Amino acid sequence: MTTEKRWIKTLAAEAAKCEQHQMPWARGARRQAMIARRKAAEDLSQASASSSASA
Repeated sequence: MTTEKRWIKTLAAEAAKCEQHQMPWARGARRQAMIARRKAAEDLSQASASSSASA
């Protein structure tokens, strides 16, 4: 006998109804924007670290 995780089905159904919140594994423009922000922040921190190291 397998146990069925009903709470995750309910959670996913409620998240699908809501336009403001999405599940973390959702793909799309929002995820791409998050990745771009993270990469830009990483590039900025590396640039400032290398400029302070060379000074």
